[in-house]
Amino acid sequence: MIPESHPLQQLFVELVGRHYAQEIGLRDPQLTAYVAHLLSEFCDADQLFQIRNAAGRPLSDIGEMLLESDPIFGPAPSFDRERQVRKHIGDYALFFTGMFPESISRFRLRRNRLENFVDWMKAGKESYYIVSKFEFFEYSKVAPLFAKLSENFEQCVYGLNQVKNELQEMQHPIIRRTDELLM
Repeated sequence: MIPESHPLQQLFVELVGRHYAQEIGLRDPQLTAYVAHLLSEFCDADQLFQIRNAAGRPLSDIGEMLLESDPIFGPAPSFDRERQVRKHIGDYALFFTGMFPESISRFRLRRNRLENFVDWMKAGKESYYIVSKFEFFEYSKVAPLFAKLSENFEQCVYGLNQVKNELQEMQHPIIRRTDELLM
């Protein structure tokens, strides 16, 4: 876990907040903080691939994750496990479609992957919607956040794409040098 005071977390809060407010008109501090935290958290590959199947193998295929989340016909032993996996599917889909959309086509080129049949945007939006329906007991306070993530999934993806573009510009040596000269 990266603390809120960490410079990386602060950078992501600033970038996500600015792009979400300016490009898509989302001025929700809770949503912005969640997405910024997601970016920080997914800097750690263990967090990105935290969902594992019964054999302990990390899942990177959204199709396999969807199967893993099924408490009725699949291996999920409880509805809490369904919520955990569905939340991760939403996060995973948001992260990849927003930050690395070009990688999704590479995933699909690999053979024998269930996600070849999965629409990432639909899977992410639907997963956040399902998580939002867990609105009782310990989940009651965060359920509205996941409803907002589901309702605004496409806009959140677009905003993250703008964050990605700015991060790429920040890395470009000519742009960095120009900024230094102007200051």
